[in-house]
Amino acid sequence: MSLLQIKKIGLLGICTLLVCMLFSCGSMRKSTTLSKEKAVAEVYDPLSPEERRKFDYFFMEAVRLKEKNDLDAAFEMYSHCLKIHPKSAVVLYELAKFYMYLGQLEKGEKALVDAVALAPDNYWYKETLATYYQSKGANDKAIQVVEDMTKQFPSRLEPLMVLVDLYTRARNYEQVIHTLDRLELLDGKSEQISMEKFRMYLAMDNREKAFAEIENLAKEYPYDMRYLTILGDVYLENGKMAEAYQTFQKVLNTEPEYTPALISMASYYEKTGQDSLYRIQLDSLLLNRKVETDTKLNIMRQLIMRSERGDKDSTRIVGLFNSMLAQEQETADVAMLAAQYLLSKRMDEEAKPVLRQVLDIDPENKPARLQLLSFAISKEDLDEVIRLCAPAVEYMPEALEFYYYWGIAHYQKKEHDEALEVFRKGVRQVGPDSDKSMASDFYSIMGDLYHLKKMNAAAYAAYDSALVYKPDNIGALNNYAYYLSVERKDLDKAEEMSYRTVKAEPTNDTYLDTYAWILFEKGKYAEARIYIDQALQNGGDKSSVVVEHCGDIYYQSGEREKALEYWIQAEKLAEESADNEDEARDAKELKRLKKKIANKKYYEE
Repeated sequence: MSLLQIKKIGLLGICTLLVCMLFSCGSMRKSTTLSKEKAVAEVYDPLSPEERRKFDYFFMEAVRLKEKNDLDAAFEMYSHCLKIHPKSAVVLYELAKFYMYLGQLEKGEKALVDAVALAPDNYWYKETLATYYQSKGANDKAIQVVEDMTKQFPSRLEPLMVLVDLYTRARNYEQVIHTLDRLELLDGKSEQISMEKFRMYLAMDNREKAFAEIENLAKEYPYDMRYLTILGDVYLENGKMAEAYQTFQKVLNTEPEYTPALISMASYYEKTGQDSLYRIQLDSLLLNRKVETDTKLNIMRQLIMRSERGDKDSTRIVGLFNSMLAQEQETADVAMLAAQYLLSKRMDEEAKPVLRQVLDIDPENKPARLQLLSFAISKEDLDEVIRLCAPAVEYMPEALEFYYYWGIAHYQKKEHDEALEVFRKGVRQVGPDSDKSMASDFYSIMGDLYHLKKMNAAAYAAYDSALVYKPDNIGALNNYAYYLSVERKDLDKAEEMSYRTVKAEPTNDTYLDTYAWILFEKGKYAEARIYIDQALQNGGDKSSVVVEHCGDIYYQSGEREKALEYWIQAEKLAEESADNEDEARDAKELKRLKKKIANKKYYEE
C-alpha cells in the first residue's frame, strides 16, 4: 500500500493499517530486503559462517510461521534472529510490526527507527515510520521523514502527495504550494493540482495568484473547453462578471452545444439579475436533446429545491416538466421525477397520466405501477386494478403484491375461477425469501375459494398451508374453524383455532360468533351464550347470521321465547339486506329460518 493510499484512509485508520501490515507484507519485499543484506554480507558480513547459517534458518522459519498465521512462534524466531544479529534492519522492521500489533508502541517505534537508521535507503521502512508518526499526531516528524523520502526517491509521486496533506493539516499553505509545484514538475500540469493551488492562494488571500493559476491552466490547454469553463466559473464565483461572460462566450463560440458552459451561462444570467434570459437559458437546456438526462434531472432538482425554499409556486416547475415530457423520452427518469413532484404537491389527478407515461416507457417500473394501483384501489376501480396487475406479473413475476391485488379484484367481482387461477399462479412464485405473510394470505383466500366451490378437502389443505407460513393468520384461523364447525368435523381443532382469534381480537363480532358457534356444536351452551352475547354487543346485532345463531344458542339454553325474538329479528335483518350481495342469505338458509319461526323450534343446519 502506498503512502497516498494511507493518506486517503485518514488518521483514525492508520494504526489499524500498521497492524494489518503485519499480515499483508509480501514475501517479495522481505526477500528483496534479505537479499540486499546478503549482498552486503558478501562485502562485509559481521556474522561468522555458523552464525549466518543459524540466522538464515531462523529467519526463513519466521517467514514460514508468519505466513501460516502462527504469530507467537514467528515472533520467537525473529527474536532469535535479533540475538544473533542485533543490527539486522529487516528483523527490526518485522519485530516493529509485531510490537505495533501488540500495542507496545514505544518498543515498536524504537525498532522502526533503528531499522530506518540501519537501512536508510529502504523506501518501505520510511513509509511505515512516516505513517506511524501521522497516527500519533507527530506531523513535524512525519514531514521530516517524508521530505527525506522525496530526496532519496525523486521519481516517486507518493511522498509529495503525502506532503501536500501534511502541510495542509499544518496550515502551512506556502509549503503546500511549493510541494504542488514539485508535483507539477514531476507529473505535469493538471486540473487537480491547479485547483488545489487556486484554493491555497485564496486561503492566503492572494487573489491575483489564485486567478493566475486557473488562467495558466486554461492557456496550457486552450482547446480543452473544460478548463476555460472552470476559469469562467471561478470568475463568476468571485464577482468578475465581465471576465466570466467573455470566457463563457468564447467557449460557446467554439462549441455551441457544450453543456457545462450552457449551465454556467444560466448561472451568469441568474447572478446578474437577468431573469428573462435566465429562464430562456434554462428552457433551452432542458429542451435540448443533446443535453444528458442526468444533467436535466440535476437542474430540475435544484429548481425544485429553490422553489420550496422560496414561494413554493409549482406553476413554473409543472410547466417545465410538461414541456420536457412533450418530447420523446429515452428513459422514464424525467417522468418519474415529475410524478414524484406532483404527488408531493397533492396533485394526484395530474400525476396519473405522468405515471402512465412512466409505464409506457418502462413497464417494469414498480413504484409507478404501485402508485397507480393505490389510486385504483382507493376508487374501488376493480377493472383498473386488473389492468394494472395482469401485465405486471409478466414483467415482475416475483412481485407477489400484484398477484394479490389481481386475485382480490376478481374475487370481489365474483369471478371466482379467475381469482383462484391468479392465486395458483402466485403461490408458484413463493420462495424462501418471499413475504411469508403474503404467502399465507394467498393460501387463506384459496381456502375460501375452494370452500365456495364445495371443494372442502382442498380448502382445508390450503388453510393448513396458510398457517404454515403464518401460524397467527387470524382470517385463516377463523374461516378454517368455522367451516369445520359447520361440518361438525374436528371440533377440538376448530375450538383451539377459534379461541386464538378471540384472544387476538376480543371485540371482533365475527370471531366471537365463530367461537360461540363451535362451543354450541360441542354442546357447551352456557359458554356459547357468553360469547354470542359479546358478539351482539360488538356489532353482531346488525348481522342476520349472528342474530340467528344467538337465537339457536338461547333455544338450546332453555330460553325459547327469547330465541324466537332473535329469530324474528334475524329474518327482518335478512329482508333489509336482501339487496346487498355481500350480506344476502341464500334461499335454503332463509327457508330454515322461517321454519324455526313458524314452529318455534330449533332445526339443525
